[in-house]
Amino acid sequence: MIKRHNDRGITLLIAIIITGTLLLVALGIANISRKESILTSSARSSQLAFYAADTGVECALFWDVKNPTGYSAFATTTTTTISCNQTPQNLTNPNPAVVGGNPSGVSTFGLTFLPNPYCTTVVVTKDPSTGATIIDSHGYNTCDTNDPRRVERAVKVTY
Repeated sequence: MIKRHNDRGITLLIAIIITGTLLLVALGIANISRKESILTSSARSSQLAFYAADTGVECALFWDVKNPTGYSAFATTTTTTISCNQTPQNLTNPNPAVVGGNPSGVSTFGLTFLPNPYCTTVVVTKDPSTGATIIDSHGYNTCDTNDPRRVERAVKVTY
């Protein structure tokens, strides 16, 4: 009498199941790793945009409060030429900028941070009736407006 065994190939089935399970675990870990990498990159871009905005505020504060001429560079009656972040490595910075002298009290200037791609746009508003000053600085991790990963951070100072 011949006995037939119907359990042939069970080892192959178990090997395929274990391999599939390990593959799914590996793909899950790779996916988590990719998302963490994107998140880290986004946090870095956000930090760089914030630093650019903060630098714009510091530049405006210097020329408003510490201007060597003794008066605000953003005065509504006179114009002043200001320069920030202009170094031998950054000769193409859009400086010097002419600000002030606008009866509406609004002055705008921009900064780039070459060789890095960061930039900032600063709007200084002087209210001659109240004497209040508002500095609104928008920093960007890249000056390329078409970059889908462009991050904007703003810093606003009122005094």
